[in-house]
Amino acid sequence: MKITFKKGLLAAVAALTVCTARADEGMWLLQLMKQQNSIDMMKKQGLKLEADDLYNPNGVSLKDAVGIFGGGCTGEIISPEGLILTNHHCGYGAIQQHSSVEHDYLTDGFWAMNRSEELPTPGLKFRFVHRIVDITDLVNAKIKAGEVTETDALTYLFLSKLAKGELEKSDLKGKPGIEVRALPFYAGNKFYMFYYKVYSDVRMVAAPPSSVGKFGGETDNWMWPRHTGDFSMFRIYADANGEPAEYNANNVPLKTPKFLPISIKGLNEGDYAMIMGFPGSTERYLTQSEVKQRMNAVNQAMIDMRGVRLEVLRKYMDASDKTRIQYASKFAGSSNYWKNSIGMNKAIIDNDVLGAKAEIEKKYAAFAQGKPEYEGVVEKIDAIIEKSTPTLRQLYYTNEALRGAIEFGSTYLIMDNIKKALKEKNDSLLQASKKQLENAYDGIHNKDYDHEVDRAVAKAILPALAKALNANELPSFYQTINGEFKGDYNAYVDNIYDNSILSNRKNLDKFLAKPTVKAIEKDPATAYSLSKNEKLQELGKKYMELGSGMELLHKAYIRGLGEMKQPVPSYPDANFTMRLTYGNVKSYSPRDAVHYNYYTTADGILEKENPENREFVVPAKLKELIQKKDFGRYAMKDGIMPICFLTTNDITGGNSGSPVINGEGQLIGCAFDGNWESLSGDINFDNNLQRCIALDIRYVLFILDKLGNCGHLINEMNIVE
Repeated sequence: MKITFKKGLLAAVAALTVCTARADEGMWLLQLMKQQNSIDMMKKQGLKLEADDLYNPNGVSLKDAVGIFGGGCTGEIISPEGLILTNHHCGYGAIQQHSSVEHDYLTDGFWAMNRSEELPTPGLKFRFVHRIVDITDLVNAKIKAGEVTETDALTYLFLSKLAKGELEKSDLKGKPGIEVRALPFYAGNKFYMFYYKVYSDVRMVAAPPSSVGKFGGETDNWMWPRHTGDFSMFRIYADANGEPAEYNANNVPLKTPKFLPISIKGLNEGDYAMIMGFPGSTERYLTQSEVKQRMNAVNQAMIDMRGVRLEVLRKYMDASDKTRIQYASKFAGSSNYWKNSIGMNKAIIDNDVLGAKAEIEKKYAAFAQGKPEYEGVVEKIDAIIEKSTPTLRQLYYTNEALRGAIEFGSTYLIMDNIKKALKEKNDSLLQASKKQLENAYDGIHNKDYDHEVDRAVAKAILPALAKALNANELPSFYQTINGEFKGDYNAYVDNIYDNSILSNRKNLDKFLAKPTVKAIEKDPATAYSLSKNEKLQELGKKYMELGSGMELLHKAYIRGLGEMKQPVPSYPDANFTMRLTYGNVKSYSPRDAVHYNYYTTADGILEKENPENREFVVPAKLKELIQKKDFGRYAMKDGIMPICFLTTNDITGGNSGSPVINGEGQLIGCAFDGNWESLSGDINFDNNLQRCIALDIRYVLFILDKLGNCGHLINEMNIVE
């Protein structure tokens, strides 16, 4: 596809056969499959279905069995009763939410034996894509009419207002659960609007113990070979009419129009595999200078600051089951992209991504000669990057340390309102603000927060930030540390955590009983929070100013790259919208004399077992089942139990939980990770090394049946043998 998107252009591209495209690279838009001839490419790889079987805007298709799980994952429907399959790490927050020392579902697992035992999970939602509308002409018309600038047309503010206006005019206005989102694609050369149908009564059904669902832990994260049973199950409930509704005991399981049949026929190398899901973010069209910026300003900040926090959390979590449960989800979320950043920086060097980008820019320069809209674009991008990188680095380090690592602080805006109310003797504002302050206290001191753990994090992170940045780059509260506290970080932190209004209930109650302006102005947490936020706002504003014009440069660059590649189609960067990627089951050889098979087996679980290491504990019952080879109908023909497998599919964060589907439209696995050697893939896809790590559906069913005794769930499914 040519990304200038002029009317005659798409028609011309549709007529071309694009056999030169690599089948494994690409996060393709379903709505453009026919124009881009991608369905023909998929059929050559082994697809047995038609385009309308995958995406049919006027009927039911595979698209209707896949949705957004929670806020950042994918899930698929695997029964006519609204049963969702996703990853264990996607359901981890919900599992943690339901866990306590008395009911430790993280450690022990959870299996609902009937519908009445399925646990309501407040806040958890599942979104289906209901409709996709091309609004490119609408946006461009508004730009041409002067209603919006070309730059502002890319902003959330404009697009959200536009989407709401379009919903008001549509037949879906007032329908239950409908949400809308308008987004730019190809850096604003194309725009689409998505109508989602959102279900908010989602209940936890099944989750293996973490010794299965997180087997290998941090050590194995992003690595192959893998033996992780990374799955969990939930169910969508709806009102009697099948419409979205908040939790109600009278709600019933959703009768879904489409669900995925499950194949346990087995896999062979070279088999067709496609993945439908919601990849979160890629940056495939960065210049070489932008890649360097990503490495040094963004990734390194995450590596350094998250590393400090994780070391503290690990110590406290190892010492207390209560703390382990409290911080399980926070730790997992932080460590995932901490290790990803380490791997990405290494892979950028190992895979010579900078060299690949330089080669693309060389070809682009030749293509752009004599074309004013494209000539010099890369050089202009590079100039902005050179100016803005120091500010971006400062911004990321400060944000990772003070917003990402430290949880405690003061709601200084509420404090300002209390000061105003006291000075103006405005009792109604005072009472409302005091109530807000109580809510803020409860929000900080919730069940998943430990004041002493957070204090320890602050004592470690503040000096680490000071070491990473120059003295003149630090927030103003560092002057207080070096002045009043004579450089004693521990004393400064203790003062905040002991003596602030929101430090504990006693301090809060004392203040609420007699609030004064003096108390607020002396409050150390308020001073710290104000200083922190002023610095972040200052850096954010400065970075935006330094980056002025970058959006339109990217728009031109990506449009030019698309024209340069013709007739080979281009796909847009991931932006957490529905995509399709297709490829094959395939092994790989990452280094000299090293070859990795395309699947792992239960034997590897026992080989990795280490009772002294929480990451590699094997439940006694699972160990017994493996030793007895009691795998039932889920084993391979040779009697061995498969665990995970590799495909060449193009995925990234957000694809977690996505269905891996064979050529007949049957579920064969659940995607959950990428491989270490290709963690630069979000920036540059490597056709030789890039692999998707997927959980074999046969292992899911085995665990569900033999470990969880959930035959009733398996009976819901359509299993193809």
